[in-house]
Amino acid sequence: MTSTPTTTAAEARVPDATAAGGAGAALAGTGTLIRFALRRDRVRLPVWILALLLGTLSTANSYQELYGSPEDRANAVETMGSPAGLAMSGPRHYLDAYTSGAMLGHQMLGFTAVLVGLMSVLTVTRHTRAEEETGRAELLRSAVVGRHAHLAAALSVAALANLVLALLLALGLAGLGIEGIDAGGSLLYGAGHAAAGLVFAAVAAVTVQLTAHARGATGTALAVIGAAYVLRAAGDSGESGALSWLSPIGWVQRTYVYVDDDWWPLLLCAALAVACAATGFVLSTRRDVGAGLRPEKLGSPVASGALGTPLGFALRLHRGMLVGFGAGLFLMGAMYGSILGQAEDMLKDIDQLQEALDRIGGTGMAEAFASMVMVVIAVVAAVYVVMAALRTRAEETAGRAEPLLATGLSRERWAGSHLAVALGGGTLVLLMAGLGFGIAGAASTGGGVMVPELTGAALAHAPALWVTVGVAAVLFGWFPRASAAAWIVPVYAFVVGYLGQILQFPGWMNNLSPFGHVPSLPAADMNWTPLLVLTLVAAGLVWLGLAGFRRRDLETK
Repeated sequence: MTSTPTTTAAEARVPDATAAGGAGAALAGTGTLIRFALRRDRVRLPVWILALLLGTLSTANSYQELYGSPEDRANAVETMGSPAGLAMSGPRHYLDAYTSGAMLGHQMLGFTAVLVGLMSVLTVTRHTRAEEETGRAELLRSAVVGRHAHLAAALSVAALANLVLALLLALGLAGLGIEGIDAGGSLLYGAGHAAAGLVFAAVAAVTVQLTAHARGATGTALAVIGAAYVLRAAGDSGESGALSWLSPIGWVQRTYVYVDDDWWPLLLCAALAVACAATGFVLSTRRDVGAGLRPEKLGSPVASGALGTPLGFALRLHRGMLVGFGAGLFLMGAMYGSILGQAEDMLKDIDQLQEALDRIGGTGMAEAFASMVMVVIAVVAAVYVVMAALRTRAEETAGRAEPLLATGLSRERWAGSHLAVALGGGTLVLLMAGLGFGIAGAASTGGGVMVPELTGAALAHAPALWVTVGVAAVLFGWFPRASAAAWIVPVYAFVVGYLGQILQFPGWMNNLSPFGHVPSLPAADMNWTPLLVLTLVAAGLVWLGLAGFRRRDLETK
């Protein structure tokens, strides 16, 4: 027996209102969606903003302590003036008057612009494509909600977050009272962050129209951010710097904040943001809700045998992200490896880094520097394994797990297949990073032994990655609504394992991280005991997580 669907008065009014009201009707409900998005992100966005603010303020203070004298700043100019130093920081013109403010703009602006772009991309995709993928957008648009309301609300929330960050940066930096960091330059420094964030939010407004999946839209937007950073690095390390003018990150750095305080490059960012946002609105009218402009590829008429197994199916779902992280970490390792031969010259005059490298030990500066870089590589790999391990939660809440589990497929095999991909995929991306680091490092130092040494050093972090997967599994199995807390592991590992070495955090803080128990290869000697213990802990956590998932009810949104 079927029932005839009914149409409410509100639903019946939408087409007529849209036809009569034009743009106003297309944006109907935007204000309500903005308030709803802010309510949902009441924790997420403040954490982003405070982390970026406190990180910037602490860095500015550290520059004041590390480079307090003109001699120290002159040594820093010599260090950062190499092509490798410029590629890692910014354009050479900052070196002409290397005050504490110029150092902040030179070394931090490009890096934090990437983080602000990441915040903006995730905000836009969360409130647009993810809403369509889960079916919530279609439900809301059955009421008095205009065609463009979701995208307009997402861009508005991203813009608000960037403006709040810009204001706090301007006030915070100006209030430090550091010589070379004035109020006008601080206002421009904050505005540069907002400009970069708005550009990449608008880029996300385009990418969410292309694909039907939030992960694909996010990955495409992040690839644009990566390309912008690479163009900036290639341009700044060259003689002409022409490539940097193809990157919005390069535009932001060419404000020469605290040096010349040029505002006009931000007009380029504003123009690009407006153009991309307008393109996103136009493209949204050329597709159906829940669909993307890029047509889905037709699969084989006969599925492969692997897709009939839980592990093969999970691997297919994770394939794009695994390939992306593998390629990205290979390039990241190659980038660090290319400057390995210049590590001693670059770091010899930075006392705190020298002290941190001395604590790591090793036979030379290159080995100690490589050990410190391995922490960063391992943290990026941990980002992958957390995303992969939490795919189980995404599949569950989207309602895609329930039909599979209604068959003869057990919960342990279904969840275990995703966790197995996270465990194996994490090891694979570490291998790719180690190979890139080793190959480029061998070319930079002239020592072919770097390839096996650095590849092995990267793989030594695999047990710590497995523990990270285990933590995510336990949260998913026993505390599913707190699954996002798994992100604490890589964030804590970076803050304590990398920054803590420079800022000399107490040793017990590093012991709370699984990465703190990994031998500092290639500088230190190999010690198999902590790696074996980490592996056993990881196995126990995964077993515990699967046991919890077996005992609880499924949750769908």
